[in-house]
Amino acid sequence: MKDQIVCITGASSGIGWATAKALNDLGARLILCGRREEKLKQLGEQLQVEYQLLVFDVRDRKAVFDAFKSLSETWRKIDVLINNAGNAHGLDPVHTADVDDWDAMIDGNVKGLMYVTKAVLPHMVKSKKGHIINLGSIAGKEVYPNGSGYCSSKFAVDAFTTGLRIDLNPYGIRVGAIHPGLVQTEFSEVRFKGDQARAAKVYEGADALTAEEVAEAIRYMLTVPEKVNVADLVLLPTRQANAYVLNRKT
Repeated sequence: MKDQIVCITGASSGIGWATAKALNDLGARLILCGRREEKLKQLGEQLQVEYQLLVFDVRDRKAVFDAFKSLSETWRKIDVLINNAGNAHGLDPVHTADVDDWDAMIDGNVKGLMYVTKAVLPHMVKSKKGHIINLGSIAGKEVYPNGSGYCSSKFAVDAFTTGLRIDLNPYGIRVGAIHPGLVQTEFSEVRFKGDQARAAKVYEGADALTAEEVAEAIRYMLTVPEKVNVADLVLLPTRQANAYVLNRKT
């Protein structure tokens, strides 16, 4: 992957941050995307490779396309796209769920991912090469109680990934998705509106995955021989059997 241009959305924390660090070791040139410019700058200072920062919210269609248009001709030639940006808001049954939470998840997890993909694709299609990895979730494979909004968004990511792989097959572009289970990041803190105590309980006794462990799996997906496409990878902590069965330590 040396000198390949890799674009990572949601790079200001969690899995996106860890993935940037993992690919830095491979000598990839990185485009770090996110909403928090200061966080992106902090990440950039820890890298030894060339990088660019793009500050935008994936939910803002105009901002997405303007951001990629702002890149120089060289940096627009993206070899790898990692669609990591996403969010979860609320954990409620449908009849009491906040519709604003639904909008935030659909706009970020689905539409935002599609916008970024659309912005990056022209060079890949023209050059007939490239690799796209979408961050899905075990919630895109199974629905769990009170998670219908988030699960719907991740089921959509799974469907879009499959359709994308079919559409881009004639161009030799690899498309895959990784679907982690429980990962200890800022995820639950965002979901519970900053309630740190409630967020901490999600991970108690779970031996949850770390962002670095998911990043290593993404690194694997990117470094297999070019004739191989890891199309669909589910990654769970050993204590987790599926989206809602978890054998916690007591």
